[in-house]
Amino acid sequence: MIIGASSFASTLDELMTEVDSVELYIPKMGLYEGRDLQFDRVEAVQDILSTSCGITSIHAPYYAEAQRYPRSLRVDMAHMNGSDFKLIEESIEMAAFFQSNVMVVHPGLAGNDRQRSLDTMIDNLRRLSGIAEEHGIVLGLENKEGTAPGNLCCEAVELVKAVEEVDSDSLGVTFDVGHANLTSGGDPWLVRAFMKRVQEWVVHVHVHDNMGVWTREYDGDIHMAPGTGTVDLSVIGELGHGGIHNLEVFSIEDVISGKERLLAL
Repeated sequence: MIIGASSFASTLDELMTEVDSVELYIPKMGLYEGRDLQFDRVEAVQDILSTSCGITSIHAPYYAEAQRYPRSLRVDMAHMNGSDFKLIEESIEMAAFFQSNVMVVHPGLAGNDRQRSLDTMIDNLRRLSGIAEEHGIVLGLENKEGTAPGNLCCEAVELVKAVEEVDSDSLGVTFDVGHANLTSGGDPWLVRAFMKRVQEWVVHVHVHDNMGVWTREYDGDIHMAPGTGTVDLSVIGELGHGGIHNLEVFSIEDVISGKERLLAL
């Protein structure tokens, strides 16, 4: 198990002293002016990373209504235009530049026609997987929280369907245990069943906690430190994934406590 943390938890310098991997969360790294990538800022990040032999992963832009998420970087994987493809392709190129092996992508929105949106998302992922393969990158399609049913791929069956239909070695699953907990209503047996359904395709793991129920705050997806909510972390041990387990939490203190929880599994 490789323990990592998202770049939104602290500075890169501080994170690299605590974990073996950093997930570069592109939407909030200040690398863009509008939709224009600032290459000098990318080089500055590389300069920081070059001081460590740590592993990186990438989190690509996605669609979010949250006030603090940059509107210019919203990408709905089920409803993409040319500019959207350019953004995701740039993230793939950055993943190659930073020597990241895995890039996290979110599914799209269901919209008014869920099946049509799912089919379009699969077509878009097929195109992007081809680009990822050219760069030696594997995309990890993340399961979203079932408390926000407007998202695709909240349920394991839909997530697996998308990966199977794309049928590419460059597309797997990012298993998000916090999101699975919300989809399963905090029931550890249902979370375990979810994990078993996606286990074969997992290329990356996200770890954070919540109370397993909808709330007004982010539909319950509040990214607490592991061990402070209802997520049964033993499911991570049962998953048996040897790659990156990224702590998606908001502070260095939660990174440290989360690391201790994972090491105890």
